[in-house]
Amino acid sequence: MKRILAVLFLAVSCVLPANAAESFVIRDIRVEGLQRISAGTVFNYLPVKVGDSVTERDTQEALRALFKTGFFRDVRLERQGDMLIVSVVERPSIADIRITGTDEFSEEDLKKALKEIGLAEGRVFNRSLMDRVEQEMRQQYFARGFYAVTVKPTVTPLERNRVGIRFDVTEGKPARIREINLIGNQSYADKKLLDLFALGPAPWYAFFTTADQYSRQKLSADLEALRNFYQDQGYLEFNIDSTQVSIMPDKENIYITINITEGKKYSFTGFKLAGTFVVPEKELEKLVAIKSGSTFSRKALTESTKAITDRLANDGYAFANVNAAPDIDKGKSEVFFTFFVDPGRRVYVRRVSFAGNIATRDEVLRREMRQLEGGWYAADKIQRSRVRLQRLGFFDDVNVETPAVPDSPDQVDVNVAVKERHTGNLLVGVGYSDADGVLLNASITQSNLFGTGRELSFSVDNSASTTNFNVRYLNPYHTPDGISRGFNLFNSKVDASRANTAAYDVQTTGGGVFYGIPLTELTSINVGMDVEQITIKTGSDTAQVAQDFVSRYGNTNNLLVGNVGWASDSLDSTLLPTSGVIQRVNGELGVPGSDLEYYKINYLLGRYWPLGTRSSLRLRGELGYGDGFGSTNELPFFKNYFAGGSNTIRGFKSRSLGPRDARYPDDPIGGNKRALANAELFFPVPGSSRDNKAMRMSWFVDSGMVWGEGQKIEFSELRYSTGLSFNWYSPVGPLSFSYGIPLRKKTEDKTEGFQFTLGVPFR
Repeated sequence: MKRILAVLFLAVSCVLPANAAESFVIRDIRVEGLQRISAGTVFNYLPVKVGDSVTERDTQEALRALFKTGFFRDVRLERQGDMLIVSVVERPSIADIRITGTDEFSEEDLKKALKEIGLAEGRVFNRSLMDRVEQEMRQQYFARGFYAVTVKPTVTPLERNRVGIRFDVTEGKPARIREINLIGNQSYADKKLLDLFALGPAPWYAFFTTADQYSRQKLSADLEALRNFYQDQGYLEFNIDSTQVSIMPDKENIYITINITEGKKYSFTGFKLAGTFVVPEKELEKLVAIKSGSTFSRKALTESTKAITDRLANDGYAFANVNAAPDIDKGKSEVFFTFFVDPGRRVYVRRVSFAGNIATRDEVLRREMRQLEGGWYAADKIQRSRVRLQRLGFFDDVNVETPAVPDSPDQVDVNVAVKERHTGNLLVGVGYSDADGVLLNASITQSNLFGTGRELSFSVDNSASTTNFNVRYLNPYHTPDGISRGFNLFNSKVDASRANTAAYDVQTTGGGVFYGIPLTELTSINVGMDVEQITIKTGSDTAQVAQDFVSRYGNTNNLLVGNVGWASDSLDSTLLPTSGVIQRVNGELGVPGSDLEYYKINYLLGRYWPLGTRSSLRLRGELGYGDGFGSTNELPFFKNYFAGGSNTIRGFKSRSLGPRDARYPDDPIGGNKRALANAELFFPVPGSSRDNKAMRMSWFVDSGMVWGEGQKIEFSELRYSTGLSFNWYSPVGPLSFSYGIPLRKKTEDKTEGFQFTLGVPFR
């Protein structure tokens, strides 16, 4: 210690001459040795100024202050008369940073991380940071399981007191999990518990999985999933005693050992509410998912506190706090909970503001908001507002924040930040369906015309059997209360012989107007009217049903067609839903006085139930009926229903079921009555990651049939099939594969096991 003090004394003595030990008044200050840093910067950090009386202690403080800036490698203070001379040697600046050998991280991301530490181009180089940077880069790789990584930094001096820094990274192979061992579990087998883990040894059938790639964050999530599972099964005192991660000397193989204590299984004996009740106590009690005598469940407890908090938030108590305090009887393995309710102060919304909408007008976003300025804060209205903004289709992301207003404990702001996507598209695509073969389509669409939220589109679709031209315009807010209005012009040509049905050619040309009328947040009705001209061409090979129709009603018919529908949709996703109900009723009417008078009524009901976190069950049914009236004796044959194929009953050839034409080759002609039913169990693709929401598989059971004019609906005639399906929202569009096996079929039925579609929305 004495030696260190002596060295410090000599260092200070060398800085100022002996006469500097006495105090003096500074009449001038001169800075020497500066290259990039301005003299003003030095004066800003220097704790003394002209006119100050300086002592030895003051000079020591000045030295410390200048060294502390990190700008200088050396600093000396000298006295020349009444002038203080500050001599500095600047640290070099960083001219360039290069990182090589990185595949797991992008160079840009790593440079951002280095900048947060203090190492960036243009900054002063501090060699003491190099070790810290090297360790930080290694930790980043360790977190992703790259334990064999090496990081070699190189500093190269350059002209004008600059340096170039280079990091050569050798990533090596990521460490793979070979085995996870559980110790202490008695109530549940290893396999059941390890199925809860996202991490684990890769199964033989998973070629692209990263489940066996160790990650500290993923392991923490898996341990939390294990804890949740046990506590949802009643094990209140479950504990993870220790976790050992053993890395083999080759740094490529990992073995994980988890020691747990299950504890005893507890049951609820009841609950009570305490605190301040701004919502009737009886109403809050109904939100508690705890029943006396039931097995203790952490999930039920969490859902109960969240339900109470959400209910209070819906009434303006945005900062409500609900704590569940347990009263544990270890002898009886029972627990009683008291929910302490603190609603806090009721708040209202001061301002609703938007950011990120460069093209879209504020009014387009504001009209979707269900939370209004000046109203009481309502969490359910804010959430619904976010959903409505997302469903516009104009934004890649919608983020809503509700910060408190400074110095106003009873106010919050609602700040909506959106990330716009391009809403003007020129698309050319190719698809395939088992019903229509190769599909060619092109469209010009502007779904947010001039930022008003209105849509204008022109599209052309062409397949082996059908050619469609369509022009469409839609104003979603024709009236301020959300009634939409749209117009469309269309021309359609169908060569039915190419669609696996009876031979005929039909062309439909027309246009119409349609309205959408919202009834509630989840329900709406739609009405519309079309004017159509339908022309049927016949020839020597035309089906008998078409020839009979033409002889009775002529080749050309003019129609006024009315459409009306009601829909209720609470699905959680428009792409791959897992929960919710969808219900639709649609009617089509050939208005009396038209050349053809007919009607069609369709009803669809579908419901999804989530099964765990990655699976779901869907039940779906559909009924359709049509007939003629007035001067038309039957439903026009080109309006018939069909069944069979990937969109109705898989395992049977598209449109092949039901009545057939009286003329050879007896092709299907469809019918005026149809019943469809479907049960489908959706589950993740084996080996896919937990956060993959673009693909899934299913096991399905399809049934249905079509009946013609004069035929009774006989459910004994229903056809059934079962099989597996794979759905994927690929970069080129929706892709669906299925393999169906008929469970009930007749000799005349045409089957088709493998079916797929590309570019056709999932049903």
